[in-house]
Amino acid sequence: MGFADRIGGAPISWGVCEAPGWGYELFADRVLAEMAALGLRATELGPTGYLGMTSADVRAVLDRHGLRLIGGFLPVTMHVGAGADMAAAALAMDTLAAAGAEVVVLAARSADGSYDRRVRLDDGEWRRLFVTLEILREMAADRGLWPSLHPHVGTAVEDRDAVLRLLDGSDVPVCLDTGHLLIGGMHPAELLEQAADRIAHVHLKDVDLAVAATVRDGSRSYMDGVKAGLYTPLGAGDADVAGIVDRLETAGYTGWYVLEQDCALTGPPAAGAGPVGDVRRSLEFLMEVAR
Repeated sequence: MGFADRIGGAPISWGVCEAPGWGYELFADRVLAEMAALGLRATELGPTGYLGMTSADVRAVLDRHGLRLIGGFLPVTMHVGAGADMAAAALAMDTLAAAGAEVVVLAARSADGSYDRRVRLDDGEWRRLFVTLEILREMAADRGLWPSLHPHVGTAVEDRDAVLRLLDGSDVPVCLDTGHLLIGGMHPAELLEQAADRIAHVHLKDVDLAVAATVRDGSRSYMDGVKAGLYTPLGAGDADVAGIVDRLETAGYTGWYVLEQDCALTGPPAAGAGPVGDVRRSLEFLMEVAR
């Protein structure tokens, strides 16, 4: 596929998130219609159940808007070995696979699903995480899905030390998220230097580093950071998004670039207003990078 054909959307850019108490959730038909109007032809799933509880439901709503499914974000509590979490992960992967997804984006979820606390693991918990991660990789492969592990704020793989320990302790493919890496204290370029051949998926965010610093030092919660403008349209923040995309392409990356800038809504925006404007700006910036 050409570069433009590898750009996708994500419901989180419209404020739709799996985290408890995140904010107002727009109806899926509006989000998907706005994606399609921007020229996007593929999307990630969003929270389990957002596009429908069955694969048939998911396919129907995507078909209605001329979109295909890239994959989905799947946070799993990997360091405690919870059987219920694994059963839920299996069901989520079943839905993804049956709905035509290619990728499952795994995250090492905190115990309560919040992104507002540091998750620090001892050596035993790291060993358990690596075992669980291998089980999840096998589950994904059994369903024809390509797994990647997403370093993410508020999870067990967040900061630079945790990312390096992940790279050293597992050969799992990685999702490079330009925003979460920076907030965690690791420049995306370093991940490229360390493991370019392991990057299987990309989430593109631009970041206001002044706000990011307050999230990193704990003076502001992740949610409050998002509300304070942590993420900007691509090209309007401090992340070298153009440079990272160029380096990925030079390294031979052929996967998806998902426009994914977390936002939170307090209510429904007027028709044509709200998050769609920021996504449009990001898409225009990325098209200029491609040129």
